[in-house]
Amino acid sequence: MLPGTHERLGATPGPTSTTFAVWAPEATGVELCLFDADGEQRVALPDRTLGVWHGAVPGVGPGRRYGFRADGPYDPDAGHRFNPNRLLLDPYARAVTGVLDPTGPVDDVPPDDLRFARDSAAHVPLSVVVDDRFDWGDDGPPRTPWADTVVYEAHVRGLTMRHPGVPEPLRGTYAGLAHPSVVDELLRLGVTAVELLPVQQFVTEPGVRERGLVNYWGYNTLGFFAPHGAYASTGDGGGQVAEFKQLVKTLHAAGIEVLLDVVYNHTAEGGPGGPTLSLRGLGDGSYYRQEAGGGYADVTGCGNTVQVAHPAALRLVTDSLRYWVTEMHVDGFRFDLAPALLRTAHGPDPAAPLLTAIDRDPVLRDVKLVAEPWDATSEGYLLGRFPPPWREWNDRFRDTVRDFWRGRSGGVRDLAYRLSGSSDLYGDDGRRPFASVNLVTAHDGLTLRDLVSYEHKHNEANGEDGRDGTGDDRSWNCGAEGESDDCDVLALRRRQAANLLGTLLLSTGVPMLVAGDERGRTQRGNNNAFCHDGPLTWVDWAPDPQWAHLTDLTTRLVALRGAHPVLRQRLGPLSWLHPDGREMQLSDWYDATLATVGMLRDGSPLEDRKFLLWLHAGADAVPLWTPSGSSEAGGSPGWEVLADTSGAVTGQRLSEYAAPRVPGRTLLLLGSLPAH
Repeated sequence: MLPGTHERLGATPGPTSTTFAVWAPEATGVELCLFDADGEQRVALPDRTLGVWHGAVPGVGPGRRYGFRADGPYDPDAGHRFNPNRLLLDPYARAVTGVLDPTGPVDDVPPDDLRFARDSAAHVPLSVVVDDRFDWGDDGPPRTPWADTVVYEAHVRGLTMRHPGVPEPLRGTYAGLAHPSVVDELLRLGVTAVELLPVQQFVTEPGVRERGLVNYWGYNTLGFFAPHGAYASTGDGGGQVAEFKQLVKTLHAAGIEVLLDVVYNHTAEGGPGGPTLSLRGLGDGSYYRQEAGGGYADVTGCGNTVQVAHPAALRLVTDSLRYWVTEMHVDGFRFDLAPALLRTAHGPDPAAPLLTAIDRDPVLRDVKLVAEPWDATSEGYLLGRFPPPWREWNDRFRDTVRDFWRGRSGGVRDLAYRLSGSSDLYGDDGRRPFASVNLVTAHDGLTLRDLVSYEHKHNEANGEDGRDGTGDDRSWNCGAEGESDDCDVLALRRRQAANLLGTLLLSTGVPMLVAGDERGRTQRGNNNAFCHDGPLTWVDWAPDPQWAHLTDLTTRLVALRGAHPVLRQRLGPLSWLHPDGREMQLSDWYDATLATVGMLRDGSPLEDRKFLLWLHAGADAVPLWTPSGSSEAGGSPGWEVLADTSGAVTGQRLSEYAAPRVPGRTLLLLGSLPAH
């Protein structure tokens, strides 16, 4: 064992040795545990510099499995949970191998507890030494402007497990997602960025495991640097790193950005009785927020909260982010429960150390940054309060659009704000509409098809007696709960789903689609399917004529957004129309019975064309007025129908000042015809 250096944490392989370094300033000693076919070899790390224990081992290189054991005081009330019986994962491990054994002694107990008579090494995942070298060629970030971005939220496994074009050995893997048949489908849809549900190494919570289920979504992180090994076709011995890099390189070559949904707000170690796997055994009081008098401060609902305001935790998070950008070439991040990361002694702070560190970091400040602007507490709801260059998931958009189409909006005033970029949230501080990431569905909640098929959650299969999942989906079943063979009900559901999807894609802001929604994917009314890894959550790629119209609508509207900037930005004049054919007046905005509104966008000066969007959520048929479509004096031949969810005027050309009658609950998009 040589001294090595303390500057770079984790395992750093060199030509003749590998340096290991781990931060544990209050430990009295740290052992490096190396594993091979002969078992475990323990070697004390010889040096401690600035709280970092370090050493270099000759003859150790990439592929070697390892862990740490840390000795020191066991005093949970003081933030010390050292236990040399515990084999700990390196917080900076670039790859993780093995799984968490549910029969092993992993709950947190003192080191002298008799349940630890047997060694813990056989029951926990191991760190792997990784060679980060990779042939990136001429890879570079697509750098799609926010104004042109269309996000596609997807699960690595769920997107590819049933795809007929992906060879079976590659399904459910990074290589499967990089397969040409999947990439071609993304290009056909026109999406510009894939937002992957968590791909940092995660494990299943003990309580979920006891119910015979798994953490499928991945919001239970164990390793912040390691790509999840189970998603690699090459196995989890270290090859997962290169396979993930190849995925990014492939998507970049197609012009598609890669965003990661990251979970830094809590870890898989859970509450005080949860498993000690890594951070808890190295610096419990530094990495986790503590309650006065002992115990964890939990604002995540997951048992613990990472104390990102502490320098060590802040370094861990920012080092991880930089690693994924510089070494893995990802283009940005969506931060789960982001306000939990801003916690100080006085609550969530928009000037918290993490935001300051990112803003000053030359690597991180230019990537795409998206906040889920709430945590598990009421004071953690920070929608509209994240500073530039952050963007935010806009749940106000989601709720308003859902309420409008189910007939519960109480007018159109709030809808107009959402359609035009939520200026009430983002205009007062000078931010542009692209601060709003618009969504009508996400991984969490009902799918688009289920949103128009169920009024109540059906989570019985989750094993929690229906207590889990939101009780406020703002859904409408169109007259029958669940699957139905009633032709009228089915027709209305198909139209309502198209209305929701069309509203999303024709609103100012950044639209986020959810994988499978464009194909009518259903979870049978389960609005919290995080614990199911099977057909319930996998995208079904079999053609379904009943829902194929959603795919067609998606591709058509995404293409229109790309071709006409006025459909995605606040450019040129914008007028609001009353269904009577006049411009909206102040009293109209306070009319709680109004269920129809028109938005007239003038493309000048970029193009001599107007676009008229009518949203009619009322149950009865109404005439919808068409004004002059010309930006010049003299009028124009009229309008062409670009989208019609009812089919009543599909394919028609309408003269100006016409008033075609359309059925209830219809979205209609018209584009003016050229004046010559």
